[in-house]
Amino acid sequence: MTNLDGKVAVVTGAASGIGAATARTFAARGARVIVADIDDARGEAVAADLGDHSAYLHTDVRKESDVADAVASAVDRFGRLDCMVNNAGRVGTWTFLEDTSLEEWEDGFAVLARSAFLGTKHAARVMRDQGSGSIVNVSSVAGVRTGFGPHPYSAAKAAVLQLTRTAAVELAEFHIRVNALIPGGVATRIVGHGAGLEDEALDRSVDAVRRSLGKFQPIPRAGEPEDLAHAAAYLASDDSTFVTGQTLGVDGGLALGKKWPSNYRDEARAASSRTAAH
Repeated sequence: MTNLDGKVAVVTGAASGIGAATARTFAARGARVIVADIDDARGEAVAADLGDHSAYLHTDVRKESDVADAVASAVDRFGRLDCMVNNAGRVGTWTFLEDTSLEEWEDGFAVLARSAFLGTKHAARVMRDQGSGSIVNVSSVAGVRTGFGPHPYSAAKAAVLQLTRTAAVELAEFHIRVNALIPGGVATRIVGHGAGLEDEALDRSVDAVRRSLGKFQPIPRAGEPEDLAHAAAYLASDDSTFVTGQTLGVDGGLALGKKWPSNYRDEARAASSRTAAH
């Protein structure tokens, strides 16, 4: 198990889904964690579960002052910052380009891309003085392939990947590593949000999403938040001190393309036999 003893982390979007799993995984492996989110009830519950080595902070990742406060809170409470996980996000509404409003486009970029920029910017300021640190940006398979998210979501997630690379080059001399995770189909409430479900239906939707996602990914199961949390823990740990500027796909092979139908081989063999007979 990856050891995070003595590490201090800020995880945005940590009230549920991948963020909550990351906060719990980090704490279980010895880290102290600032749980940053706008969902106060869920965020406070996650922090309470983690005990004295965690604290919740209301953080709107669209606002620079809130992100700066989250970083400052880690330093004030725990003395340092070793890992910044820029995870907060939303899917948004699926619309044709001509029906996508400027407000939807700009808010998508604010939540997804601006937040990663702000988290990287303010974490780097602290980590530069320390001479070490790890920044983990959560992107998406929608950032590298088409058809997996609305236009604003997909474009913003692609921007996160390029920011990861440019920041990695600039910050490497200070021993600050910047990497990205690419989730595929993960069973979380955010998928239900993207489908337009109301809050009371979101928890019930997760099981339905889990059953559905397993049907089209090459590894025939849905991704779980813990799959991403384990990868984030590796990137936060000293096991990855020579890894920077990379995109780590944790997607069950989804970005590779569609899997073959189960009857493909039988049909191909039958066709081959018919051809040989002629």
